Amino acid sequence: MGAMDKLKNKMQVGKGRAKEEAGRATDNPRLEGEGRADRVEGNAKQVGEQVKDAGKNVRDAFKH
Repeated sequence: MGAMDKLKNKMQVGKGRAKEEAGRATDNPRLEGEGRADRVEGNAKQVGEQVKDAGKNVRDAFKH
């Protein structure tokens, strides 16, 4: 939907990547798992935003 939501999702993915890398570097499987979870959640939210945008585009196409 909004650009701010998309930015938040991208930031969550980035934060997840950083946690995951930090977990690998420090041999901390818990931190690595948290990072992976953040990354997956952020990507899932991005897909949801893309689906919303696609639905809006289809709806707008039928209005004209």
